[in-house]
Amino acid sequence: MDNEIRIEIVRTRAAARLPRYMTEQAAGMDLYAAGDEAVVLAPGERALVPTGISIALPPGFEAQIRPRSGLALKHGVTLLNSPGTIDADYRGEIAVIVINHGRESFTVKPGDRIAQMVVAPVSRAAWQPVAELPGSGRGAGGFGHTGK
Repeated sequence: MDNEIRIEIVRTRAAARLPRYMTEQAAGMDLYAAGDEAVVLAPGERALVPTGISIALPPGFEAQIRPRSGLALKHGVTLLNSPGTIDADYRGEIAVIVINHGRESFTVKPGDRIAQMVVAPVSRAAWQPVAELPGSGRGAGGFGHTGK
């Protein structure tokens, strides 16, 4: 892999599993629940689920924490604050805010795949205050202005 990025990782809990790409072309690595016990989420309930890992990204990168599509489709379970951002200077344990939008209770067990993590380069903006913005074909149109 010619664009490999080295990321330091520490297991902060005994049950922690390292993030893992599940296929050769996967963009995201699966993250695993690493709590001490199962968490039961009633419909509409949310919980902070630990992954048991801390990482040190190289400068100029972030890790985006995203939902798993299968959990969303099959169970109505997704992540709040999505995508979450892990900054290159954050050293705490990664945890995800899981919410159950489904109709039935959902149990998150230690070792379950609960999210995915995508490592991406970061661009930083430099603001340039001006008196007026340049025109565009779209202008200020938004919120469905182009129709269905």
